[in-house]
This record gives sequence, structure tokens and C-alpha cells, in this order.
Amino acid sequence: MFILFAPSEDKREGGNCEFLPSSLLFGLEKSRDEMLNSYRMLIDTQNPVQLQELFGIKDSDKYQRFLKPLDTASCLQAIERYSGVAYEYLNYLALPEDAQEYLAKKVIIFSNLFGPIRASDTIPDYKFKQGSSVGHIAPEVFYKKHFSGLLDEMIGENEVLDLRAGFYDKFYIPKDTSTTLKFLKEGKVVSHWAKAYRGLVLRECAIHQIKSTEMLEKHVFSGLEMIDKIHTSRKKELIFSIL
Repeated sequence: MFILFAPSEDKREGGNCEFLPSSLLFGLEKSRDEMLNSYRMLIDTQNPVQLQELFGIKDSDKYQRFLKPLDTASCLQAIERYSGVAYEYLNYLALPEDAQEYLAKKVIIFSNLFGPIRASDTIPDYKFKQGSSVGHIAPEVFYKKHFSGLLDEMIGENEVLDLRAGFYDKFYIPKDTSTTLKFLKEGKVVSHWAKAYRGLVLRECAIHQIKSTEMLEKHVFSGLEMIDKIHTSRKKELIFSIL
């Protein structure tokens, strides 16, 4: 089973290795270097209007850390670099070694800048507001066009658990039926805090080495109760009630 996961706007600073784009999932195949070169050029121009749009930050003092060249920036594993709500609740660094290895093997993160990457791929500190473009390149269009076939080939006949926010469907739609989750609180769909529960579900999957959707459906999650599942032509949606 492969698990698809979203990135986060918030990122941890620092790192302990240099950035090697060729080491990312699929390397520089299908012109990923086109996206990275366009990003580099935009950073180099230092155009405040373009940078404010790219970063989603108006105060130039607050985005200085993101102006460092990608190729000389220090790197962390993607699963460590991202620090938003889902990653906070995943709490990767507190997981046992076998759980961390599970995430390294099974999780694919959809970065706005780098496209689909492994949880264990090392990436620099960067900023890329969701929905922004680099020049004429819209990342969701670019990566869907160039990487969907590679992802289909890699995933093969394996099951897919899709824990991404809906926006990231624009990057990739699995060719076979995938499993998604919906969270309800007192009968109402949870939106923002769904990120936290996706992080908690991923944490449980890693700790208990969940290898199939059948195992997922049978697992007892703390604070959650599966109350329904809905099948469509492309998705199986598991509905959880927050206790």
C-alpha cells in the first residue's frame, strides 16, 4: 500500500546535508529541472511583487530565509522539513525506527515545488504558496502532465491510501480505486482540523505497520470511530466520527 500525503506551508529551518535534485523520486526525469530552474530565476530577480506572490508573504523581512540558493541550502528529509498541523500530529521524530522506516517506504508527498517526492527525500528550506505559479508554470498542471505515468508505473497493483487535501488531486489521480477518509464532528464535516486527523491516522498506520485498506478498516483508532464507507467508481471513502 502506498500513502499519498500533502505538504505544509510551515517548514522547519536548518538541515544537515546538501541538496541533490537527482536524488529525489524520479530524479530530474520529465523536466523537473525546468520547474527548479524557473524557481531559481525568480528568486534571483529579487522582484518584490513576484516574490510576495510566490511566497504568500508581503513583508520582505519575513521571507529573507527563503532567498538562499537551493543548491547550497541545507537539507532535511521531507517528512522532517514540513511542520504544519498534519506533521505536528504525526510527530515523526518521536516515532520508533520501524515506524519511520514504514513512512520512508510508503509515503509520497506532493510538493508544490518538487512534485511527488518520498518522505525520506532530502529537500531544502523553501516557500511556495499553494496555488501560486512560477512564471507560466502552474505546478499542479506541470506535475500531473509529466509525472502521472511514472507514479502509475511505480504504484502498479498496490493499494493507495490518499490522505491529501482535495487540492492535490490536481497533481495526480490514481488510475485505480483509492481510499480516502472523511472526518465528522457531531455530524458535520471537519475541514481545517482534518489535517490533524490525517496526521494521526498516518502515525497509527506507521506504528502498527498497516499494509492494506482491509487492515485500516479493522484498526481501532483512539478518538475515532469508522461509521460508514462509500464506494464510487474511483474512490472508496471511509467515514470517521470524531469521538
